[in-house]
Amino acid sequence: MAEQNKVILHGMWASPFVKRVELALNHKGIPYEYVEEDLANKSDLLLKYNPVYKKVPVLVHNGNAIAESMVILEYIDETWKDGPKLLPTDSYKRSQARFWSHFIQDQLLEISFLVVKTDGEEQQKAIKQVYEKLNLLEDGMKSYLAEGNVGVENKFGMVDIVFCALYGPYKAHEEVLGMKFIVPEKFPVLFYWLMAIVEVEAVKKAALPHDKTVAILQHYRLSALKSSATP
Repeated sequence: MAEQNKVILHGMWASPFVKRVELALNHKGIPYEYVEEDLANKSDLLLKYNPVYKKVPVLVHNGNAIAESMVILEYIDETWKDGPKLLPTDSYKRSQARFWSHFIQDQLLEISFLVVKTDGEEQQKAIKQVYEKLNLLEDGMKSYLAEGNVGVENKFGMVDIVFCALYGPYKAHEEVLGMKFIVPEKFPVLFYWLMAIVEVEAVKKAALPHDKTVAILQHYRLSALKSSATP
């Protein structure tokens, strides 16, 4: 039975998509085995489990593979019904949690990566877009959090996880980019929300090592800038 219920997570330590799944598993108290993947030399198992996208994360439970982080989060919540919930039980609140989770993924994540990958005028354009999206999120969270949705019934849920996976390593982002995004003067709701999230035990347990995160962000940024400068 123990083998049947075995949970394996295939991931890459710095991926915000993988971090979402780690946070969910930690918060639910689900034991799991972690397999670090080399994305430059993907394992046969990863290609077998996710033949469509060939990406991490992949969660393997009872021998069945589940791909895509948002799908995995819902699978975890539906499968392990005991303990803290990741989505509200109320259908309207659940729809709002899904909406804002996808907003962060679809509107903020890619443009935030673009800030790291670019310089000069292109970077300034990306920074402006990030601020525009953060303003929308700030306004949205004013009502969402005021309605008691943050953390669902247990103070930590899907929206928190998706937000934290992107902005949890904010100190590393600041060191690499030399700028701050979520500051109390501009985004008081987001700032105090983030400060509360990083104190959650599941977040502390899965926190990325600062120096290692700075190093990989710097490498990612320099490689992207070098690639874009090559004729």
